[in-house]
Amino acid sequence: MADLSTLARPYAKAAFDYANENGVVNEWENFLFIASNIVNDKSFSTWLDNPAVSAEHKSAALIDLYDTQVASDDDSAFKQLLGEAQGARPDNNASYPKVSVALSNFVNQLSEQERLALLPEVYAHYRRHKATSLKQLDAYVTSAYPLTDAQRDMLQTRLAASLNASVVIHESVDPSLLAGATIKVGDKIIDDSMRGKLQQLKTQLTA
Repeated sequence: MADLSTLARPYAKAAFDYANENGVVNEWENFLFIASNIVNDKSFSTWLDNPAVSAEHKSAALIDLYDTQVASDDDSAFKQLLGEAQGARPDNNASYPKVSVALSNFVNQLSEQERLALLPEVYAHYRRHKATSLKQLDAYVTSAYPLTDAQRDMLQTRLAASLNASVVIHESVDPSLLAGATIKVGDKIIDDSMRGKLQQLKTQLTA
């Protein structure tokens, strides 16, 4: 049997092609991100595997969770999660539309074909299609201290210029770096942290 990634490819391509042609790339990406997190939940995954639950009920549950927890005026853990995934400075006042008819039909199709478990892989492939289309790269920045707005803007500008692409920065903090930061883009890692420099010095002295 084909692996999950292979099975997910045609669904992801169909989803991205439609979303791109209709100007709803971000809306579909937002839903796929949240749906992927829900599907990855152990209890929900077990529920999806229950043959007594209809395909219609399964897809309706996913859509209802998104509409009530994300596409609403109330704050929620899902909305906060989505905001954090969208970059360094999420907008706490951002509003998200409810699941469209086309997106609902897509989810229903996945459910009818017993493919809802593929959603995390569909999301991953969808993101790759988007990155290729927009020439967009993800930069994972780990710093000893939280970046200031000025540092973040400067870093994003320099990375975009050097990589000749739009850059989305994902931040995390690791005090053990002592100072500076590490930057990971694809399989390339730039270590400009104090810890990294000390390690390099140690290596040179013991060589």
